Amino acid sequence: MIIKAIKTKIFKEGDDLFSFIIQHLKKIPEYSVLIVTSKIVSLAEGRVVDYQGEEAKVKLIKVESDLAIPTKSVWLTVKDKMVMASAGIDESNADGKLILLPKDSFASAATLRLKLKKQFNLKQLGVIITDSRTIPLRAGTTGVALGYAGLQGLKQYRGQKDIFGRKFEFARVSVVDSLAAAAVLEMGEGNECQPLALIKEASIKFQERINRQELDIDLAEDMYAPFFAQIKN
Repeated sequence: MIIKAIKTKIFKEGDDLFSFIIQHLKKIPEYSVLIVTSKIVSLAEGRVVDYQGEEAKVKLIKVESDLAIPTKSVWLTVKDKMVMASAGIDESNADGKLILLPKDSFASAATLRLKLKKQFNLKQLGVIITDSRTIPLRAGTTGVALGYAGLQGLKQYRGQKDIFGRKFEFARVSVVDSLAAAAVLEMGEGNECQPLALIKEASIKFQERINRQELDIDLAEDMYAPFFAQIKN
């Protein structure tokens, strides 16, 4: 797998995302995956509000999340079936404003993919919109897929045999999250100004139709739910 982060000019609120991408990518090879950080998608879609103090920010976090629990440092929230800090609302590289997550990352990825396929005359192209997340009991952040189009998001091993002939019962791989994590590492999280990345030669399955729910797990079925239920404040 080959990952190339793309250095760009600063993307500003209201800029056209498609024009920005083709300005910095003169060619996209067939069977590639384009990684786009969610921040520039949000800026293009106007998902930006002025910072008006912590009280207003907390109200916004509650509005943007399905569940919000305060902690010592941030609000722990559930949004779009994912656990994240502060409903994904970001102040970094925001020029004093608050940047919300895209309204519908799957729809944004699908729209962008269709435009790019036409622009570069492609048959197969994947698009993943990424953000960063933390993992319980681990320091640091990794990339995660918020939405995607053009590729299978989950690889299933259930029913297949391991190297010793034993059948897998539960093994699944989140393809899009794995690609997102690798790409975000190359793109950087600071002042690198690399909001795009191109992945080539990845072991993935391209497909036209995707299942938005393929990565979702109900809380009652999540393997971590009983563990966290036992944690006392």
